[in-house]
Amino acid sequence: MSQVPDHVFQQRRELASQAMDTVEELFRVVRAARSAQLDRINRVLPRHRWSAVNLVDYAAVRSQDVRQLQSDLSDLGLSSLGRMEAGVEDHLKAVLLSLAAVAERPEPNLDMLDVGIEPGEGHGSGQDILERNAVQLLGRSPEDRETRIMVTLPSEAAADAALVRDMVAAGMNVARVNCAHDGPEEWARMIDHVRTAASDLGKDLRVSMDLGGPKVRTGPIEPGPRVEKIKPERDATGHVTERARLWLGTSPHDDLIPSVPVSPATWLSERTVGERIRLRDARDSGRSLRVMAVEDGGVLVEFAKTVYFATDLVLKAGNGDEATLGELPETEQALRLNIGDTLRLVRSLEPVPAVTQSPFTIGCTLPEAFQDVALGDRVWLDDGKIGGVVRTVTPDSMDIEVLHTGPNGSNLKAEKGINFPNTDLRIRSLTEQDRRDLEFVARNADIVNMSFVRSRTDVTDLLDELTRLDATEVDVTLKIETVGGFEQLPQMLLEVMRWKDAGVMIARGDLAVETGFERLAEVQQEILWLCEAAHVPVIWATQVLESLAKKGIPSRAEVTDAAEGQRAECVMLNKGPFIIETIEALSSILGRMSGHVIKKTDLLRKLHAWREFVSA
Repeated sequence: MSQVPDHVFQQRRELASQAMDTVEELFRVVRAARSAQLDRINRVLPRHRWSAVNLVDYAAVRSQDVRQLQSDLSDLGLSSLGRMEAGVEDHLKAVLLSLAAVAERPEPNLDMLDVGIEPGEGHGSGQDILERNAVQLLGRSPEDRETRIMVTLPSEAAADAALVRDMVAAGMNVARVNCAHDGPEEWARMIDHVRTAASDLGKDLRVSMDLGGPKVRTGPIEPGPRVEKIKPERDATGHVTERARLWLGTSPHDDLIPSVPVSPATWLSERTVGERIRLRDARDSGRSLRVMAVEDGGVLVEFAKTVYFATDLVLKAGNGDEATLGELPETEQALRLNIGDTLRLVRSLEPVPAVTQSPFTIGCTLPEAFQDVALGDRVWLDDGKIGGVVRTVTPDSMDIEVLHTGPNGSNLKAEKGINFPNTDLRIRSLTEQDRRDLEFVARNADIVNMSFVRSRTDVTDLLDELTRLDATEVDVTLKIETVGGFEQLPQMLLEVMRWKDAGVMIARGDLAVETGFERLAEVQQEILWLCEAAHVPVIWATQVLESLAKKGIPSRAEVTDAAEGQRAECVMLNKGPFIIETIEALSSILGRMSGHVIKKTDLLRKLHAWREFVSA
């Protein structure tokens, strides 16, 4: 065996000595961060004390660019810090001692991080603490997989106990009730069905409830004419493959065939099968309807041409008797926006006309936006389908230059979401409606999910309200769905550690709109890292296996996305007609992923999002 030249050892010693200097500088950065956050660290519950310290340590290290250090450590055959999240101090100390040995330097002072932190309860491994917290918040994981499954209950769950039982049997571990829909009576029935099914099936199952939070949406648009278009199915050549069907009057069956009101009712009962009914539709086009069935309260007709039915339209039977259509629902209108158009958001919530030329005007449900928005701020509407920049602002309006739409423009309707990703909106995340809903949540839920949380003050507000309601046993989950929430996450985690058990939900829908789709993967990864450092369980949410839940067939990308959810402690599914099959599929995917070793080494570039936290 050939002897290693002395100059190689000298190079290793020099490299190790340089790396040791860098790690000692990291210790000084960590110590400064601990000092800056000392009061908040000492305010957390004793059982979370070491988790709070580790959170601060991790944020401090990530405030530096240590990629060169990682490369040097790897060249030396030492730990490159790529898996340090769960125990930062122990990793740094182990690396420092190893470097001292390689550099042949004296052992460093490892007590330099003591800044007066009060003792906590226990000091196990970071992974053990994270698992303990996950069990406390979400219940024990099933035997065949480590990741739990949360499922949003549909409105039907209030009346269908069998559906809920099937969801539990399929693998649901946490049932989610959204307070933005239904009401206390329906919520109570849903939760009763969940508790009963869990008891009957011997499952450890939790109930979480989402608070609605502040809703920033577009205002109303004047409705269109009361017209309903019914058309037959046609093939690619325009030939009719299936005639259109319609119930005149009311449908006696629970089917998908539309219906229109007709008066007088006696006219309907006098119709006969095979009879022809004639009319001139809303376009003044002559049309003929053939009677297919006559039942109580309704007449089923079919026709081979498109018909525009309108309120007060006259129907003429074969014998000359006439009837009229009753009042049809108003047509929902939209504003058709294109790149370069001007959209004016206004404080007034009066219905606006559906004009067809720029400038377009529509209301905004958040009055505070007009005080806080600034020129140049970005605005996104309707889940990111439409985007632009604020060009002018007044106390009652703001003009937005539209810079992003679909290739042929995009429709903007009433009640669509508005996001202000780089505007500091001075609003509370806990609304008055949330406070009323909390009275029910406090008595019935295991977990409360706080929507659109953006600051430490928001977290304090929720904890104070739960304390007032004597609901200290209700756990808390922070939904991260805004840029502000992401940037303030370290402060919010320290605050929520004053509570017994807490988690974080990565709400990828609004978060993608706020951060930009191209940054979503990066941001969600950073949230996972930070929460692992804080030993806080994470719920991976939004559009997981959505095509499977809604259409019965998943996309390939959705399957791999669902598999990535195994990095979190829980994955959330939304409702859909194929939800049972979706729960079973996700359970199988997560079970298979649990048997794999995940190889990863994270490159720790400098993160700017939390730099104020470190230097506070």
